[in-house]
Amino acid sequence: MTKCFFAIDLGATSGRTIVGYFTPQGLVTEEINRFPNYLIEIGKHFYWDIYELYRNIIEGLKIVGRRKELEVISIGIDTWGVDFVCIGKDGGILRQPYSYRDPHTTGAPEKYFQRISRSKVYECTGIQVMNFNSLFQLDTLRRNNDSALANAHKILFIPDALSYMLTGEMVTEYTIASTAQLVNAQTRSLESSLLESIGLSKKHFGRFVYPGEKIGNLTEEVQLQTKLGAIPVIAVAGHDTAAAVAAVPAANHNFAYLSSGTWSLMGIETQTPVITSETEKLNFTNEGGVDGTIRLLKNICGMWLLERCRINWEGTSYSTLIAEANASEPFRNLIYPDDTVFANPSNMEEAIKKYCINHNQPAIETRGQLVRCIFESLALRYRQVLENLKSLSPHPIEVLHVIGGGSRNDLLNQWTANAIGIPVVAGPSEATAIGNIMVQAVAAGQATNIASIRQLLRRITPLQTFYPEHKEIWDAAYLQFQTITQ
Repeated sequence: MTKCFFAIDLGATSGRTIVGYFTPQGLVTEEINRFPNYLIEIGKHFYWDIYELYRNIIEGLKIVGRRKELEVISIGIDTWGVDFVCIGKDGGILRQPYSYRDPHTTGAPEKYFQRISRSKVYECTGIQVMNFNSLFQLDTLRRNNDSALANAHKILFIPDALSYMLTGEMVTEYTIASTAQLVNAQTRSLESSLLESIGLSKKHFGRFVYPGEKIGNLTEEVQLQTKLGAIPVIAVAGHDTAAAVAAVPAANHNFAYLSSGTWSLMGIETQTPVITSETEKLNFTNEGGVDGTIRLLKNICGMWLLERCRINWEGTSYSTLIAEANASEPFRNLIYPDDTVFANPSNMEEAIKKYCINHNQPAIETRGQLVRCIFESLALRYRQVLENLKSLSPHPIEVLHVIGGGSRNDLLNQWTANAIGIPVVAGPSEATAIGNIMVQAVAAGQATNIASIRQLLRRITPLQTFYPEHKEIWDAAYLQFQTITQ
């Protein structure tokens, strides 16, 4: 019987469960089930279906429960950040959780900062101001007299809510909580003054835990459904980016990372928060990592742009779209990926075309032109953010590690290397799930720490390096991009 770790990895568009185990050759991973994660639009609001996510998790556990050759050591859950579930006094879920893409928080930071100084909040949390941060979501619900919040006994972030559904134990995991703009970056715990500003206190949250701590065991109900025993659920890095960064196969500290998926998250790893007037001005964030690290990073709108366009293209394969982009004219159209018009438009393709017309660019006429516009604009945006990171980093940045699903896009990886002027190392594509598994392995005593994990991953992960090309052409394109973004 093979002892394995069970990773639940949920993204904003899809989720999957994966088992991982060690062999003399390294780490073996196997996907158990994969499922879509749909936004529910009703009453002019967007919700996540927490029950459907839970049902699919149970299905994955059932499949493993029937695999007599596998013995599950532990379970870990990672998800996207900021969103949360309200739990009543009787332990029931009060309402499906709002999605961070719901428009009800439009203008929310400005309303909040009428009461509390923006600089004071940033000085405390080190978190970039984004309208969907949990702080602003909760303040919006409070101002709107939301019935779920008014009756909430506990507030659980998405991975913690799913852990609760599996174990009956309520916790608040550090890395996911750090995305909320409610955690003090220095003490690395919930900040009472911020909670009080939105009518809450620490008692509204579960027991505060850090990556590697045990949450609880599967309930008898789940054991009966899955034919599994009282398996422990471990608080891994509950935020998917924190899990992914744990799996960066870096040789030393002189690297930046790009977690490339629905969102692109570019940053560096530090031992202490970097909170200055410059990081505040540039809106950089200090989120919690594993082994006491801080992730100084910037959120960039990533493959969301392409994923939303593909809705209109009947699921055309990525390989076809990449080939069409490569065959199109360079730098014909550029967009600023983080413009608010791309946050959640009803038709992304039309939003991009309209943006180009409004910025005195040629009309986009083909699908290849549109995809090339997305990829080139992302690569140039990565350069813009990396230049800021270089000025903020306590150490040199010699290489960019691209991890996550986007690391499989060779064309974008090459264009990114061209844009930023340093090598790009791509892989692993399953970094989030691997990081989830590795934190479980550390908790089980099968790995020592993150440094040892990275050494292992460098040995066993197929990595591809892209070196910069065509410097003069990309430098000129960057000047063009800067004109657009200004």
